[in-house]
Amino acid sequence: MKAISVLVNFALLLAALASALGVVWTRHESRVLFVQLTGLQNQRDDLNIEYGKLELEQATYAEPRRIDDEARQKLGMINPRPQDIRLLR
Repeated sequence: MKAISVLVNFALLLAALASALGVVWTRHESRVLFVQLTGLQNQRDDLNIEYGKLELEQATYAEPRRIDDEARQKLGMINPRPQDIRLLR
């Protein structure tokens, strides 16, 4: 009877130790994952800022006045004279 009691107590001790180690390991993993999450959120924020800057740059390049200036200066384009315009039907 005493041997069974000792075995039960030993089994309960092992279960308590295993549970404690599981809690410690789970908390550690949780902290590691939280640090990764924070890093990824910072990276996402940085990418959102860069995306906003790129959208602004694209809008600037697509502005009709800028396109007209580029066509005139770099490509030497000019508006056609009225007599050079022909309507097709």
